[in-house]
Amino acid sequence: MIIEEVKKTLLVLQQGGIILYPTDTVWGIGCDATNPNAVQKIYTLKRREETKSMICLVNTLDMLNNFVEKTPDAAINFIKTAKKPTTIIYDNPKQVASNLIASDNTLAIRVVNTEFCDKLIKLLGKPLVSTSANISGEPTPKSFEEISEQILKGVDYVVNLPREKSTAQPSTIIKINSNEDVTIIRE
Repeated sequence: MIIEEVKKTLLVLQQGGIILYPTDTVWGIGCDATNPNAVQKIYTLKRREETKSMICLVNTLDMLNNFVEKTPDAAINFIKTAKKPTTIIYDNPKQVASNLIASDNTLAIRVVNTEFCDKLIKLLGKPLVSTSANISGEPTPKSFEEISEQILKGVDYVVNLPREKSTAQPSTIIKINSNEDVTIIRE
């Protein structure tokens, strides 16, 4: 079942579409992180200011290294030891859509550890945008049932995987700059 959904979802992403999909935290809206038009579709759907950047997901440290100028040692340690999903804000991202990069030349990236996301990102060969499935300013849906009709109808594809109720929480977010300074943004 997962492989079939990965294949269907991959086609949508390759055609510049946006998806609603389960991540390692909450249901998210996503697209190919290297496609600026697809990224713009997400900003438009969420009514989100483009100055508010979004998170990207990768499936390995090797992929992470391809999309940031330098992966600080502290980030590698956090990734290897984190007990819950942790998103890290990196300096100097590269090879992603310019409208994903924050004005201070940073990008939030998380190495995911779920079968669906892992397989999808591996086949896509690029990072996947991941932003909460809500209109900007509204509460983050904690389950599929809480996702608004506007979001459900606004995406090009809704991944058809189990939608059981969950107590999922957004990821921890930390910033690690090139000097290895660590700042906790969200716990």
